[in-house]
Amino acid sequence: MSARNSLAVILVTLLLLSGGAAMHGIIPSQQLTQQANKEFEKDSPALDFRDGDLIFQSSKSGQSLAVQLATRSKWSHMGMLFRVEGQWMVYEAVGPVKYTPLKAWIAHGDGHHYVVKRLVNADEVLDEETLSDLRNAAEAFDGLPYDFYFGWDDDRIYCSELAWKAYKSATGLKIGELATIGDMDLSHPAVQEKLKERYGDAIPMKEQVITPGDVFNSPLLVTVMVE
Repeated sequence: MSARNSLAVILVTLLLLSGGAAMHGIIPSQQLTQQANKEFEKDSPALDFRDGDLIFQSSKSGQSLAVQLATRSKWSHMGMLFRVEGQWMVYEAVGPVKYTPLKAWIAHGDGHHYVVKRLVNADEVLDEETLSDLRNAAEAFDGLPYDFYFGWDDDRIYCSELAWKAYKSATGLKIGELATIGDMDLSHPAVQEKLKERYGDAIPMKEQVITPGDVFNSPLLVTVMVE
């Protein structure tokens, strides 16, 4: 077979393989991400998670510092852990709301550090039916854009709002005390810069909010893992 014909065979094979993957909703890059997640879990036998656990990190996003300063909390991002097709995934509001493989989610955090928390009485509250309700309540926001304005409506949504509303809908529990933008520490220049960027001179001081730090500090949660 000539070199030219060999190249043609290779190209056709690759096209067929990529086409087959696309038919199953998976592109090669996604397959690699899923494989990396499988290998990560295989090498991390101590991952004693449960569906509905909450995971927190200090993200490396541009607004992370402002969130930490305004909320006086180390934690600027969070998500919900669910087992999906045998793998641990983080359901997060990051633009859009979506599932992210656990390994990839951890890699987005500062120093790859994270903390996992769980309801103190999870054994009583999160039975099979309630867990299904929790997952459905969270997935009702699937695909929504990230809410850079931290509004309390459901047109857009941010990370802690997603988890808080899902738990409230499924269990009736308020995981963290609601506050307002005006309750936060807005004095730091980095915070003021972000506020000016988002709102101009019309900062909605009375807008209801729930922050990752508020959820993290809820007495309804207990820490189950620190990495």
